[in-house]
Amino acid sequence: MGVFAAELLMQPGGILAWLLVGLIAGWLAGSVMRGAGYGIIGDIVVGLIGSCIGGFVSSFFVQGIAGFWGTVLVAFIGACVLIAIVRMFSSPGRRTI
Repeated sequence: MGVFAAELLMQPGGILAWLLVGLIAGWLAGSVMRGAGYGIIGDIVVGLIGSCIGGFVSSFFVQGIAGFWGTVLVAFIGACVLIAIVRMFSSPGRRTI
């Protein structure tokens, strides 16, 4: 992989950047909402879906570019919302995403 390809992957819209944001946000949300994460794949999925939810909700309140850590914060908030919604509809003794 050349330098140019590596730079494209870490750009704000690059796949590796999405996965990194999803992993960080999912891990943080899993730690805050449940006390433990969901594993690497589960954390990435929760973080990526959470980033969509957080991006939709934050679009009503925030305008402009948030940067990397702002994106992680938005994804974290969305992931927490996702976990709370799933917990409302899941049975009490069952651990699901």
